[in-house]
Amino acid sequence: MRKVVTGAFVSLDGVMQAPGGPSEDTTRGFEYGGWVVPYADDVFGQAVGELFAQPFDLLLGRKTYEIFAAHWPFAEGGRDDDIAKLFNKVTKYVATRSNMEFAWKGSVALHDAAADVARLKKENGPALVTQGSSDLIQTLLKHRLIDEIRTFTFPIVLGNGKKLFSDGAAPAAFKLVDSKVSPNGIVIARYERAGHVKTGDYAMDPPTPVEVARREKMQREG
Repeated sequence: MRKVVTGAFVSLDGVMQAPGGPSEDTTRGFEYGGWVVPYADDVFGQAVGELFAQPFDLLLGRKTYEIFAAHWPFAEGGRDDDIAKLFNKVTKYVATRSNMEFAWKGSVALHDAAADVARLKKENGPALVTQGSSDLIQTLLKHRLIDEIRTFTFPIVLGNGKKLFSDGAAPAAFKLVDSKVSPNGIVIARYERAGHVKTGDYAMDPPTPVEVARREKMQREG
């Protein structure tokens, strides 16, 4: 069985759009591309390295794939030589509805993301690691296909942009299995799926007359 691991750089308000540069993704009028760069430090770099230290294949949405395909095949020999060699070597699974041609060696199209990822998860092989790909992540969350989430939360509020979670995510519980804070205030956390959502109740039993009236008012107002 293969795991799906989501690695996400997010702001305090959950935005994950265009972390690496101003020209990365300007859709919806996003103006803050490159917001990760001023906060990057050694602890952050080490944590990102740990994400790719395990055997993995990449699982990407079409737009993120196009960003990666325009960069990583040409990055060997540069400052990011190690990760470039890894990305160029592994299989790249790409969620796309189009019949696009792939110039990046090792790229495989997934035309039905939910069904195809569910099939891949049943196979033997390395973890499937997402990067960026916010639209694909929404599909994976909706179909309960993500096993682990690694968040890198930056001390910044962006106000708008594509987010890690939307209203379509299927309810699920996760447990925190590791966390640290970098010198520049990046909260690095690893969560694993932990079953269904559990609830409780702090209300008085029986409820007070005022509480009964409040609940009745809430039902009337919808």
